[in-house]
Amino acid sequence: MDATRRSFFGLVALVGAIAIATQWFGDRAQARLGEQMAAAARQGDIRMISSLTCPYCTEARLWFERHGVPFDECFVEQDTACEAAFDALPKPATPTLIVRGQVQTGFDAERVLK
Repeated sequence: MDATRRSFFGLVALVGAIAIATQWFGDRAQARLGEQMAAAARQGDIRMISSLTCPYCTEARLWFERHGVPFDECFVEQDTACEAAFDALPKPATPTLIVRGQVQTGFDAERVLK
């Protein structure tokens, strides 16, 4: 194998190792954040207004479930009270989280924890 090929494969291996390490550190950070949120949140602290067709709602729901964070969820298409709450928002968008009375548009785990 010539030096150019060895250099190329070495570079590919280095990039792969960096990608794996970055993913691992990101996963650990999300796990720590999930543990902190699960310890701090009580049933009723987090309510999520969702839409059945919203991929970001699904992502948030799965994150909460994966980390054992208690939350309530309603769907604007299935619940008239949920739809009314959604329509009353200054900038209606899904997901909207109501965290201990504070409205947050979109899902950001760090912001929810704060």
